[in-house]
Amino acid sequence: MSRFYLPRFHLPLMTALLLAGIVALTAADAAGNDHYVDNRAPLLPSPLVKLPIGAIEPRGWVRTQLELQAEGFHGQLLQLSRFLKKEDNAWLSETGEGHHGWEEVPYWLKGYVNCGYVLRDEAMIAEARTWIEAALNSQQDDGWFGPDKGRGGAATRLQGRDDLWPNMIMCFCLQDYYSYSGDRRVIELMTRYFKYLNSEVPADKLLNGYWPVMRGGDLLHSVLWLYNETGESWLLELAHKVHADTANWTDDLPNWHNVNIAQAFGQPTTYYQLSKDRKHLHASERNWRRIRELYGQVPGGMFGSDENCREGFDGPRQAIETCGIVEEMLSDETLLAITGNPVWADRCENAAFNSLPAAFTADLKALRYLTSPNQVLSDRHNKSPGVQNGGPMFLMNPHGHRCCQHNTGHGWPYYAQHLWLATADNGLAAVLYAPCRVTAKVGDGTEVIVTEKTDYPFGEAIELLVGVPRPVQFPLKLRVPNWCDRPQVTVNGKSLSGDATAGSFIVVDRQWNDGDTVSLTLPMKLRVTRWKENRNTASVHLGPLTFSLAIGEKYVRAGGTDEFPAWEIYPETAWNYGLVLDANDPTAGMQVVRRPMPDGQPFTPDAAPVTITARGKKIPHWKLDDLGLVGAMQPGPIRSAEPTETITLIPMGAARLRISAFPVARRVTVATARSSPESTRPNSTRPRRRRTTAPADHPPTRPLPSAQHRRRRPPPARRCRASCRSAFALSCI
Repeated sequence: MSRFYLPRFHLPLMTALLLAGIVALTAADAAGNDHYVDNRAPLLPSPLVKLPIGAIEPRGWVRTQLELQAEGFHGQLLQLSRFLKKEDNAWLSETGEGHHGWEEVPYWLKGYVNCGYVLRDEAMIAEARTWIEAALNSQQDDGWFGPDKGRGGAATRLQGRDDLWPNMIMCFCLQDYYSYSGDRRVIELMTRYFKYLNSEVPADKLLNGYWPVMRGGDLLHSVLWLYNETGESWLLELAHKVHADTANWTDDLPNWHNVNIAQAFGQPTTYYQLSKDRKHLHASERNWRRIRELYGQVPGGMFGSDENCREGFDGPRQAIETCGIVEEMLSDETLLAITGNPVWADRCENAAFNSLPAAFTADLKALRYLTSPNQVLSDRHNKSPGVQNGGPMFLMNPHGHRCCQHNTGHGWPYYAQHLWLATADNGLAAVLYAPCRVTAKVGDGTEVIVTEKTDYPFGEAIELLVGVPRPVQFPLKLRVPNWCDRPQVTVNGKSLSGDATAGSFIVVDRQWNDGDTVSLTLPMKLRVTRWKENRNTASVHLGPLTFSLAIGEKYVRAGGTDEFPAWEIYPETAWNYGLVLDANDPTAGMQVVRRPMPDGQPFTPDAAPVTITARGKKIPHWKLDDLGLVGAMQPGPIRSAEPTETITLIPMGAARLRISAFPVARRVTVATARSSPESTRPNSTRPRRRRTTAPADHPPTRPLPSAQHRRRRPPPARRCRASCRSAFALSCI
């Protein structure tokens, strides 16, 4: 990891510090945090430490997401999901017998319980406690807990105890319950369970089957968590075994399934805390970059993998699972704490602001399985083989999309829990900016309350009000995003001098008094990214936000119930625009338009607090293909004889129908644009009969990946037994 340095400020009691993650630790860093559980020796010291659940109270737009989630399909999933029926549910059985003993219950519980904790919703907490108590009471004499004999899943051949994957998720639920409650039964259960894994299961058979092997990093995370709580050395032996039995994410990407990648690419860095081998530190960064070099030359922070990555299917119309988005966010949050590198906060925000909101309806009462940067029709019709997964994957449907339906609830709660982190030198770090209040112990153990007021990511200004019972010295660390090169900081109205570095932390180390205020301004400049490796398309950014063409959205009921309907979304206005850009100054002629922050959901076309006007031209030959997907483009610039118009761009996360990777248009007498490899069709919203086989001549847009990549094929497709009725079994994860 490259080192990043902090500016030196020249006010009394303020010092410049170096915070370079776990690559270059100061003496204070090595000592560890005195107030919160961080890494024990021999693990590498923790530069940043997650605060106990409940320490951060989200406000403003973040709280809105959580409240809508609680009232939406995920908070009411007990009514909607057959997997959560309590009668004969294996997760509620003391003997582990019954039905629905696979991933669905812990997937749902992970988001549900954390949403309840963050909102302090007593009804949600009480309901979650029913499932937590059942898990705690299910432990067998040999240490096993949870569903036992006969347990199976819709996308695995493993049975019973051979499949550790569902228990990996439940361990996360139990860890979060312990963080909230301090209930020592969690420590006792996990200790006995891990002793069972360490002593009763042969090392080479610890992780069986596709999902446990790919996602063994989650088990490793829990083992190291328990070690930090108890200090029992045999847990480090188990950690080595888990790493050895997990798919090799250290040397290359071993798999091309989108959720596996988003969830497991950081596994080597988790192990780095124990191994101290820098190849494990670098491997996660390499994994992140490699997948984006091949399939992520698009806006939104994600990559094209509409079940698995496929050679040649790498344009902005390729999609990502909603599961993949939330798992990317959690991986970024975890790596931020392990490394101290703020680049992971930038990457988390990119996915959270630009991809996650658009995967749901604005009221969070429905979701779709797949979302792409360029997606102008979100209907119930099959889009395969244009996207890999067959079925109604674009339909906003709270009653389907089984894995995403249950799993995506942890996205916003975990995001809220990572807004602030404790530091190794007994300070606080603001790492993800949002309106909130944090209560934490700092310095000599004094409890501080910091109230954060901001419209970020829609606004530039952040104000922090410090509340302390008595004067206390501690370092306050403020993240400077990579896109911001001239932040301004004042303390009690006095400006701090110095040149802050993008992608670093500003550190204000002083004696703080009750009522001190810190004002941070992160100037947001318009930027244009040219995706030269992906058809030379262009995207427009302002601060952490990427922008999409404002497309009229028509919602058409497509099933569901009156309380939780399913929706198709059709375009009501033209979408086939290219941007007209000045060759010397791509942002010339663009104007930022700001509006008041809404009281409710800001991620909607009408309520978005910031929009951009730009110049564009229609590209008449750029149409939907015969599947209803946005036609792929030839490398730009694209010729168009249409007149230049003023077009409106809205935040990408507010656009359920979106064009965010634009062709660049230039003036000629004849407009031309090449359609997608499938075939062209009139610019209509009703797709024709789909093709049943993938085209043989689908052209790659860059040199093909390595032979090693081509040798790795996903498991054979088979008919899914889950309610999604997909032709791909992998759709169930």
